[in-house]
Amino acid sequence: MNIRTAPRTLAVATTALLALGGVTACSDDGPAGADPQRVDVVAAFYPLQFLAERIGGDAVKVSNLVKPGAEPHDLELNPGQVGQVAEAELVVLLKGFQPALDEAVEQNAKDRAFDVSTVQPLMDAAAGGHDHDHDHEGEEHAHEGEEHAHPEESGKPKESGKAEEPGHEEGGTKDPHLWLDPTRLATVGDKLAERLGRADPGRAADYTARAGALRAELEKLDAEFTAGLKTCQRREIVVSHTAFGYLTERYKLEQIGISGLSPENEPAPQRLAEVAREAREHKATTIFFETLVSPKVAETIAAEVGAKTAVLDPLEGLSTDGGDYLSVMRANLATLRTALSCS
Repeated sequence: MNIRTAPRTLAVATTALLALGGVTACSDDGPAGADPQRVDVVAAFYPLQFLAERIGGDAVKVSNLVKPGAEPHDLELNPGQVGQVAEAELVVLLKGFQPALDEAVEQNAKDRAFDVSTVQPLMDAAAGGHDHDHDHEGEEHAHEGEEHAHPEESGKPKESGKAEEPGHEEGGTKDPHLWLDPTRLATVGDKLAERLGRADPGRAADYTARAGALRAELEKLDAEFTAGLKTCQRREIVVSHTAFGYLTERYKLEQIGISGLSPENEPAPQRLAEVAREAREHKATTIFFETLVSPKVAETIAAEVGAKTAVLDPLEGLSTDGGDYLSVMRANLATLRTALSCS
């Protein structure tokens, strides 16, 4: 925050300001030095910033640790950011997604952290995509909203599109991308409102009201996805990494992942061949890539099978083009409807 060094600089001028500098030096980015009228919130990455800003409104000051256009998996904290975490009144994070932040919270802000992964159990990384470990038949999982059944709708065993990398941030077992199901994000928002209300009891009712308004918007978005993807010629999406399990479970789609949960992992040649085979089998017209990751691998597959490429945004962060969660999700819906030939 921009006043971090100001009190120390001004302290040289007068004894009074020296005393002030002594006070604020203990809480460089704390609410007393920043804005005592607002709750100082640090958000781990964009979807959590979106929630905090919408639910907090003018009563909060939200800082996102990840800059627009940056990949949040890669977050490394500089000393100033560690200071932000230490002095925040609330840190909103998803434990396991950014190990550097987990460590900073454990050491400096454990009692002021809101871990959104505790709101609901996270989905297995294999869910929502192709996985040969699960043989569940037919529609048994069908569209249960907050439930976590496996989404293989065809009943056929599939080659794995999950994170095969056991050393990855999520431990190779859990998919963190819960925000791609708007109904789950709404539930996280309800709990965040409760947590903000505990930090700022005088405005608890305001937080609850804003969370309710946001829930209504997210439920409207959910209804648009449900209707828009109800009748499509295809239900398989070929994606650069398996970030879309929550979306595919919610809307009865199936993801074919070129690589696992980590977008940086290069797929093996045999995996590329498998994906190309499956893309042909499902007559995929589009291979999806992401805004924050190189499209090179997706372009390779697309050229191999005679498909085109398009952006499907996992919303881990905003691109430099801007927009917000709602507008990017609606752009995703339009892209999916085109790619899947939905009526």
